[in-house]
Amino acid sequence: MNALRRTSLYAAHRAAGARLVPFAGWEMPLQYASIVAEHVAVRTRAGLFDVSHMGEIRVEGPGALAVVQRLITNDAGRLPVGGGLYTPMCLPSGGIVDDVTVFRVAEDAYLFVVNAARREHDAAWITEHAAGAAAVVRDVSDATALLAVQGPRAATILARLAGDEVAALPRFHARDGVRIAGVPTWVSRTGYTGEDGFELAVPWDDAPRVWAALLEAGQSEGLMAAGLGARDTLRLEAGYMLYGNDIDETTTPLEAPLTWTVKFDKGEFIGRDALARQRATGVTRRLVGFEVVDRAIARPAQEIWADGGRVGRVTSGTFAPTLQRSIGLGYVSATHAAVGTMLQIQIRGVGVPARVVRLPFYRRPTS
Repeated sequence: MNALRRTSLYAAHRAAGARLVPFAGWEMPLQYASIVAEHVAVRTRAGLFDVSHMGEIRVEGPGALAVVQRLITNDAGRLPVGGGLYTPMCLPSGGIVDDVTVFRVAEDAYLFVVNAARREHDAAWITEHAAGAAAVVRDVSDATALLAVQGPRAATILARLAGDEVAALPRFHARDGVRIAGVPTWVSRTGYTGEDGFELAVPWDDAPRVWAALLEAGQSEGLMAAGLGARDTLRLEAGYMLYGNDIDETTTPLEAPLTWTVKFDKGEFIGRDALARQRATGVTRRLVGFEVVDRAIARPAQEIWADGGRVGRVTSGTFAPTLQRSIGLGYVSATHAAVGTMLQIQIRGVGVPARVVRLPFYRRPTS
């Protein structure tokens, strides 16, 4: 059995009393205080996450854009330097290789931020499809630590360390060369919580210094360190999918609520033909959000029934601290995917009523 990898913040997590658990080959903090307390902190103040287990892969050279466009369903051709987007990468079958964020970091350079469990696979996939192109692929994950500051007070905290200009970055834009606690930092206005926030890429060994500076700057704002437990409940409330649970190589962007990321008119990309056929014929199943009528909690792999028979399965489920009700995601037959449809989640042999609802479950206030 391979030993679990540790981020450069492992000692800081231990010192903070974090409960550490295996995740995607890493030993990561599940929680520090409590999952609910950390969840509430992100929704009402701010939370700080170590997400250094994520992967970072650069594609550089005069042929970089052509490589990126072939790999992703979204359109990187519209990105200015510093701009980013969310996108699936697909197989020729239309199945999802991974869901990633892509940033144009220089005129002929792009950065993929990929899921931890798919890092090695994605690096090989990208390298394979860059063969023969005027582009170089570099996996820079081992040299890069990634931190996330999320919540309504995130911009205030970051401004104290990096200035108002960085804190004013538009959503899905990034700035390089920012210095935080003397450390060169790449900052993007992105996150996985449904709140405002930023992700900070720093040299691997410098992460503890930046982590400590963020905690100090955020102390008066109620910033809390937060673990994977709160990250999961936050992302589910926001209707964000988790690769390996809600999407994978057997599911397509048209079956998941990701049709908006598929730009058929941009030209050829891997999976385009299969997705075009699926669009023409219609999908037979859809990923939907549902609310459980009582407080029972749906869990992955539980069957979903309707009209006396099985119509799908649960992929994610939790009790939502912000909403104070049980929610989940699951694939159901297209005929049972309309908002308002009544379902039954098979929990410990009992059919528990649930209702299909519009995603996301939670949307942060705009005022």
